Amino acid sequence: MQRSLCRFLADEIGATSIEYATIGAFVSILIYSATKVIGTKLSSAYLMPVVGNLT
Repeated sequence: MQRSLCRFLADEIGATSIEYATIGAFVSILIYSATKVIGTKLSSAYLMPVVGNLT
């Protein structure tokens, strides 16, 4: 029982998975935020002049 507990505490696979999940979540939030800002600017720059010419 003690050997199993020591092996479990020394195992780092779970910690590595959590680290990668945290990095993945951070990158996802970063990409979402960047596309939100860039999308708004592109919409203002390209879409609004076209809409203005159609009306």
